[in-house]
Amino acid sequence: MTNSVSVMSDSASEILPEIIHLKPPVDPAALAWRHLRKDEFWRTIPAWQNVDTETFLDVRWQEKHAVTSPKKLLQTVQDLVPQGFIADVEDGFLRAPMAVRVTPYVLALIDWSNPYADPLRRQFIPVGSQWLPDHPMLTLDSLSEQADAPVPGLTHRYPDKALFLTLDTCPVYCRFCTRSYAVGLDTDQVEKVHLRVDNDRWHRAFQYVGERPELEDIVVSGGDAYRLKPEQIREIGHTLLDIPHIRRIRFATKGPAILPMKLLTDHEWVDALTEVADKGRNLDKEVCVHTHFNHPNEVTGISQDALRVLFRRGITVRNQSVFQRGVNDSAETMITLGRRLSYINVHPYYVYIHDLVRGTEDLRTPVSQGIAVEKRLRGATAGFNTPTFVVDAPGGGGKRDMHSYEHYDRETGISIYTAPSVKPGRFFAYFDPLNSLSQEIQKAWTNPAQAEEMIQTAMAIAKKQAI
Repeated sequence: MTNSVSVMSDSASEILPEIIHLKPPVDPAALAWRHLRKDEFWRTIPAWQNVDTETFLDVRWQEKHAVTSPKKLLQTVQDLVPQGFIADVEDGFLRAPMAVRVTPYVLALIDWSNPYADPLRRQFIPVGSQWLPDHPMLTLDSLSEQADAPVPGLTHRYPDKALFLTLDTCPVYCRFCTRSYAVGLDTDQVEKVHLRVDNDRWHRAFQYVGERPELEDIVVSGGDAYRLKPEQIREIGHTLLDIPHIRRIRFATKGPAILPMKLLTDHEWVDALTEVADKGRNLDKEVCVHTHFNHPNEVTGISQDALRVLFRRGITVRNQSVFQRGVNDSAETMITLGRRLSYINVHPYYVYIHDLVRGTEDLRTPVSQGIAVEKRLRGATAGFNTPTFVVDAPGGGGKRDMHSYEHYDRETGISIYTAPSVKPGRFFAYFDPLNSLSQEIQKAWTNPAQAEEMIQTAMAIAKKQAI
């Protein structure tokens, strides 16, 4: 039998025509997204140069050694940075609306030879020298999540979907957090609306969901679902799955991007998530994870090992990025990120233009930049692994395709969107960052009367064009 197959193969090779390659050979170096870091990169940090792999992968060690202050940052990185940088960080802490908490995993991935330009540092550690004055239209709750909350911590905006904010803490605190009004500790700039774990609040949310038969999709977020205890994962998952009309549950967590070792060493938490996912599958309901990688440098061999755990348990993972200046605002970066995520079986799902959050003007980009990058990204890989670029319309309009504006005045930086299926008849405005505009327009925005005139003019054009 073996010889027969061999003869057939030889015969086939003789009659097959020569393959003509229409594309030039690919340089292996061009496939860099497959080359994931598997070295002990954390040993370059002075405080952790003697930490072995087993210790570094212990989620409890990661939590214990998280950096939460300039003093702790200095104790960790020591002479990798000059004292002037630490002073700059101290100034950044005073200006930030978010508390600072960074895991050793993230901190060790930062290029400390050039921290000002590093895309991970920009996301998590503020520096005063890069702070820019807020656009006058920036707020703390720009998406009006509280206004659309019939129960504290439960936002019901879309017809068939609700967002359940189960708690208000995270393993790390992102500078760009859209929920800086509630997440994390109070800061010098913001006194938070607290959404702590509360059984009564949770039960009111479950009751509301049960009384709304149109709801099919629940996003379990916070804060961060990584912070939920295994028994809380089970309670939330089983309670929602037992509601007949609920068809989909998404556990939202940045954890795989900033603390992947939890999936490798916190077996109880992973088992609880798997139990809920298995129950959902048996009920023909989907339970998945939505996570949050923003830059290719965040994806390592540890990430791959961690996501493999969920993949082999049949749990789908999708990714939602935030489009940020100096982080991922180039086509090359976003293409590499999408390919790298796809390589570890994470589906790129959304890319959000930065929300209108106070204290983050240095991270925001104009809508035009997002549109330009999306155009380049489209076609670089398979369609189902290509994210949709969206503006989460300020004021509660929900997610709109970035290019689907009714009107966009690039001179004033105002883009106007409608949301017919969410809030019909209303118009929602997004505002490009001030320093992307001319000096004349920047000055106009500081004058309330001129600012209102620019907004009303844009609204009037949008309404005329939408008719």
